[in-house]
Amino acid sequence: MQRIRCAIYTRKSSEDGLEQEFNSLHAQREACAAYIASQKAEGWVLLLAQYDDGGLSGGTLERPAMQQLLADVDAGLVDQIVVYKIDRLTRSLADFAKIVERLDAAGASFVSVTQSFNTATSMGRLTLNMLLSFAQFEREVTAERIRDKIAASKRKGLWMGGYVPLGYEADGRTLRINPEEAKTIRTLYDLYRSLGTIRATREEAGRLGLQSKVRTVADGRMQGGIPFDRGHIHYILTNPLYAGRIRHRNEVHEGQHPAIIDPEVWDVVQAQLTADSAKPRRAIGARTDNPVSLLVGKLFDETGDRLTPSHTKTRQGRRLRYYVSHRLIRKSGEAGVSGWRLPAGELEHRVTELVSSRLTDPTAAAALLPGASADNIEAAARCLAAFEAESRETGALSKLLGLLERTDIAPGELTVRLSADAIAGRLGVAADDLDRKALVIAVPFRMRKRGVETRLILGNASKPKEVDRTLLTNVARGWSWFGRLTSGDTYDAIARAEGVPKDRVVKLIDLALLSPDIIGQVIAGTQPAGLTTEYLIRNRFPGDWDEQERLFARLS
Repeated sequence: MQRIRCAIYTRKSSEDGLEQEFNSLHAQREACAAYIASQKAEGWVLLLAQYDDGGLSGGTLERPAMQQLLADVDAGLVDQIVVYKIDRLTRSLADFAKIVERLDAAGASFVSVTQSFNTATSMGRLTLNMLLSFAQFEREVTAERIRDKIAASKRKGLWMGGYVPLGYEADGRTLRINPEEAKTIRTLYDLYRSLGTIRATREEAGRLGLQSKVRTVADGRMQGGIPFDRGHIHYILTNPLYAGRIRHRNEVHEGQHPAIIDPEVWDVVQAQLTADSAKPRRAIGARTDNPVSLLVGKLFDETGDRLTPSHTKTRQGRRLRYYVSHRLIRKSGEAGVSGWRLPAGELEHRVTELVSSRLTDPTAAAALLPGASADNIEAAARCLAAFEAESRETGALSKLLGLLERTDIAPGELTVRLSADAIAGRLGVAADDLDRKALVIAVPFRMRKRGVETRLILGNASKPKEVDRTLLTNVARGWSWFGRLTSGDTYDAIARAEGVPKDRVVKLIDLALLSPDIIGQVIAGTQPAGLTTEYLIRNRFPGDWDEQERLFARLS
């Protein structure tokens, strides 16, 4: 009789109850052990090694016990994995395909003791795929429900946890003021209002001996109690929590906690910070008539994060300027942080062209002054016509970008908002006479990479893009091969039948995980310019469809 070595795998998503003498992991193990014992006549033998992941999500394979189990399978030490339910193994369809591949390669399989199927049969594989699809759906719905609950709670002004900021102590679903720490917060605000810069505020705060909040972390260590740096001071000065408000993403709601800083004072500080950040930055030793980073303080991404100037130097000493999402600098070195990195000169010129084109449009004057007389509109049109000549003059960038109030960039779209005061001043009218909607310019936005060069394209392309037949064919192959895989074929069998390397099969099957919207774009030829077969097989992409669209939008 063939001896089948069985390994039990258990998992629990949360840590609640794990400290109990008999917890969920023990219950799963007992059920699996009993099932293995019932199969003794078939040669099943329970291995002594335990594979338990407590307090870990099934949305990823990065779990210590799971990694050890897969390594033992690869080493030929395990013939059968036994789980209480299939979602204990994984909740991701993409991860399941990877597990099946490794089991096939090792000649192993797995069994769920509460669901009557196993991966040794094609029907078992099909049933498993269906269950995993629902498990993944359930996980995503649960995540959406949690996000909605947090958003609803913050709209009511409730504190939803996390690190308690300096100046407060947690008090259930709200906060109460810590009097001693509140003095530090008020001092920082007063220093900034009197000194005018964060750098000077930091230096004076250090001289006064002001320090950050002291916290006790989970392992008992003490953190904090150090002098403030510029980033921490900026965070405190821009945090609406101190004005009695709660921020959720791009929205700010009235909170149920007391304010440390008067809301009117906080608003004044925000205006002061904005005015200070909008001042053009100049390189050390640069001429005063050669400003750089003209969009600083006026450029924001889809998360509300500002883009800050940065630069690198080539081997030849050439200085390359960029606008970079501030979080990429603040969280430099951390994994999983994404953001924008845009060529500064290119972006400034494209935005300048956009503003000049809008202001010199024959219909611009009438759109800006909808209630004006014909004579006033004609006079305004003559003023606007001057922008065309100005766009060719030296210093045009500085003049035209000086008309901007704010620029927002998001995947697929760039929005420019002109300053009502600046435009009204040029036209000799009152700002209230302008139609604010006409001050907003929104255009499609794409990035196209050519080697190391990045080109920015604003507006619609002049010619429709041709359908990428190669990509379309490979997506169809991926779907066909994925269907054969779930019907019981192995990667090796598919590769032999198709006459292609196994590695090629593995990579193209991943294309079956593309979202329906992305596949629709491929069919129509409207997918991002950088989304090619070569990119997809060389780079891992998430199975979550929303994450895919956010990632691929940056390839435009």
